[in-house]
Formats: sequence, structure tokens, C-alpha cells
Amino acid sequence: MARRRRRACIALFLVLLFAFGTLMGLRTLKAPDGLPALGPGLELAPFERRPEAAPAPAARAPAAPAAEPAPGQSLSVYSDLHAFYYSWYGSPRREGHYIHWDHVMVPHWDPKISASYPRGRHSPPDDLGSSFYPELGPYSSRDPEVLREHMTQLKEAAIGVLVLSWYPPGMADDNGEPSDDLVPAILDTAHQYSIQVAFHIQPYKGRDDITVHDNIKYIIDTYGSHGAFYRYKNSMGKSLPLFYIYDSYLTSPEAWAHLLTPNGPHSIRNTPYDGVFIALLVEEGHTHDILAAGFDGMYTYFASNGFSFGSSHQNWKAVKNFCDANNLMFIPSVGPGYIDTSIRPWNNHNTRNRVNGKYYETALQAALTVRPEIVSITSFNEWHEGTQIEKAIPKKTPTRLYLDYLPHQPSLYLELTRRWAEHFIKEKEQWLM
Repeated sequence: MARRRRRACIALFLVLLFAFGTLMGLRTLKAPDGLPALGPGLELAPFERRPEAAPAPAARAPAAPAAEPAPGQSLSVYSDLHAFYYSWYGSPRREGHYIHWDHVMVPHWDPKISASYPRGRHSPPDDLGSSFYPELGPYSSRDPEVLREHMTQLKEAAIGVLVLSWYPPGMADDNGEPSDDLVPAILDTAHQYSIQVAFHIQPYKGRDDITVHDNIKYIIDTYGSHGAFYRYKNSMGKSLPLFYIYDSYLTSPEAWAHLLTPNGPHSIRNTPYDGVFIALLVEEGHTHDILAAGFDGMYTYFASNGFSFGSSHQNWKAVKNFCDANNLMFIPSVGPGYIDTSIRPWNNHNTRNRVNGKYYETALQAALTVRPEIVSITSFNEWHEGTQIEKAIPKKTPTRLYLDYLPHQPSLYLELTRRWAEHFIKEKEQWLM
């Protein structure tokens, strides 16, 4: 009997020893080379909505938050990674009322369809014009603390260029208020974090080649000497301001050529106001229009794969080949997902679920495949269309259940962006060898 007990004890000891050795061996395994894995407990799972009070699936314990970098500290950023940024938000504490968070529900152009959907305005702070809820709440873009936090998050994501949605002085979109006077504060704050600022010129009423000439002159004269003002260094070693022109197709190629070709009647080429001008590619035919207009390149903006020719990942190789053949720059735009039904309740067919980060990684990989010089991200904080990578939190109110990033942390998309950015830069080094 005693001998049997000894044998049983020895066998149990050997089993425990084997289990311990196996566990220690697994702990030493590393993620394979390539796009970094998310790590234990962060496997991508189907997208799901979850009430704020419901427990998240069991995963790893929350990691200790990274120390917030002080301005000038050495977290690297990459000037080849651009993110579209919106400064149109307002709150009662700063502006006396909400701006943009109370966005109207846009009616469908067909009155019969429109009649089936809700109308009216959102009512912050519980009811926002967004399907997600920002960690900072319905903030004001004029709040210095908000600007500092945004730059911190951009830097955490390795984003080197903030692409500022811009309207001329005294002008704004239909739901906002003029904000050009905020540009100096954005430039100053970005500069503290080694981030640069480019301009995304919006389609204001009356915009044409002549007014854009005035816009370019104003921007360069007013902000061009600032340390954070972004200039792109071309293959000839010349540094020029880079401008994105949203909805550029609204103006004819012939009119743009007046501004953007050397012999145009009010050309800015080879003048102090020359730059790199990037047009929006929506339809396939726009490629030839953009070339004829004298633009230097094209971007795709929309984060909804399949929404347009330009935003469809499957078309990017053909677009890149066209650009390479015609000495144009191709800047694909990647996004974490798309949902704008909070402001366009009839537009559910264009929703693209985030799938807990998988949609974003698929877009990033599609961009990497065509070897672009620059990649743009739609967006840092376009909350209305649900394309933001800014931190969002779970939120449930008496009337709303917001989407969130669970089971991951609010910083999920910042972390994914940094991991991919570092991979992108390493790949670019190989392309140039």
C-alpha cells in the first residue's frame, strides 16, 4: 500500500512538473514577424453591441496606462502618416452652446423615403450626433486641454501630420461656425508635440479656382512661417506645402488648370505660392480629370470600402499604376469603419462594422500592398460618420446605447495605428533599397 502511494505521489509530481514546464515554454513564444499581433486576450471577434452595464468577455487584466508623454518627449511620429482632423466641435462651457454634437438628422433626397425616418436635431450631452461616445465627452475644439489631449493621442498613434479641415475666415459648414481663428492654437499645440499641420480645403459656397488661389495665398502668408506648417519634400529635394482639396470634382478640370498648370492665367506654379495639390478621387473617370487639371496626386478619403471607386481597396493597385505612369502621387485613405446613421438614418447600407479592429487592419494591409509614399487616415475625430480613431467609451443613456471598442481599451485604434505605422516605415526602407 505504501509503495502504491509513493508511486502515485511520484506520478502526480511528474505531471505537475510537465505542466509547469509547458506553461513556462508558452510564455516565451513571440508573435511572428509582419504586422504585429494584438496579443493574448485581444483576438479579433465578431462586432457586437453591449450595454454599458454588461460585463465584457473575460480577457487580460487591463494594462497599466502608458505614461503620458510630455511635449518634446521622444515618442516617434511619421510624416508619411496623415490623419484628417476636425475642429468644428463646441460646448456650452466654451461657446455657450453645443456645435456639431447637436447635428441635424439629414433628410433623404427622396421625400417618400425621408418620411420613413426620424427628423430633427440631436440633444447633447446624452444624445449626440454620433454612434460612438468620446472619452472626452461632447468637447469644445477650442479647449486647450482638449487640444493637448488630441496631440497626445496623435503622438501615441505615431501620426506625424494632422490634416485640418479648413474653411476661409468667416465661413463654415452648414452645421458649424467659423473656426479659422483657432488655427494658431492648433499649430502652436501641434508644434509642442512635433506634429505638423496640413490643410484640407473644404467645398464652401462659391469655391472655384480663383477663390482657392486666394485661399492658398492667405494660408501661406498667414501660417506658412510657423514651425508646425507641413511641407512635403519631393524627389527633387524641394519642400512645398501640401493641400488636400475635398470634393475637387465639383470644379471642372479646365478651371483647375487655370490655377495648377504652368501656363494657366492665374497659375501658382513656380511662384512663392506653389504647392503639392491632392484631389479627391471618387469615380474612375476622375483619374483623367485630375491629371488634366494639373493636380499633383489623388486621395480617396472615404472609409467605406465599396462606397466609391476610389474608396474600394480592390481598385487601389490600378489607381497606383495610373499615378506611377503619370508622375502623380497616390495617397490611399484607410479607416477603422463607417457608420453615419446618427445623422443620416437612411444610410445603413454604407455602414462598415469595425469587427474589433479587423476592418482597419484589412484597410491598412490593402494600402501597404500598393507601396504608397503617404497613407491618410479617415479620421482622427469625424464622430458623425463613425470613422474616428480617437478614444471612445461605452455609454448608455435613457434614450441611447452607443457603440464602443469593447472588449478592447479606448486606445485600441491608436495602438493599432502605431504598430502598423512602424511596420509601414520599415517596409518603405526596403522598397527604397
